[in-house]
Amino acid sequence: MTPQADPDQATLLLTIDVLDDTTGMAEVEDDQGRNFELPAAWLPDAAEGRAYRALPTPGGVTFVPLAGGARELRERSKQTLLEFSDEHDEDAPSPTPPPRRSEA
Repeated sequence: MTPQADPDQATLLLTIDVLDDTTGMAEVEDDQGRNFELPAAWLPDAAEGRAYRALPTPGGVTFVPLAGGARELRERSKQTLLEFSDEHDEDAPSPTPPPRRSEA
């Protein structure tokens, strides 16, 4: 049975950055740029680079593997960096031209 998402809750895109076999923890990044750890056992077929959609359900959260999700997260990160760069460029003062030399 496929879990039903709660329409009042937003879903998150998660990507596993590092999978620690010793501790059984997965370091993940979400689509908002936050990094945290989750038990790898919560993530079906956990592997580095694998992406998941976190779906809030009445019984908790379900992690559903998402083909192409890692690529989507990288594209969002690139777009965020571009937008930040554009904002920074707009805020920067324009360069002042060097003073002209007067000829005497």
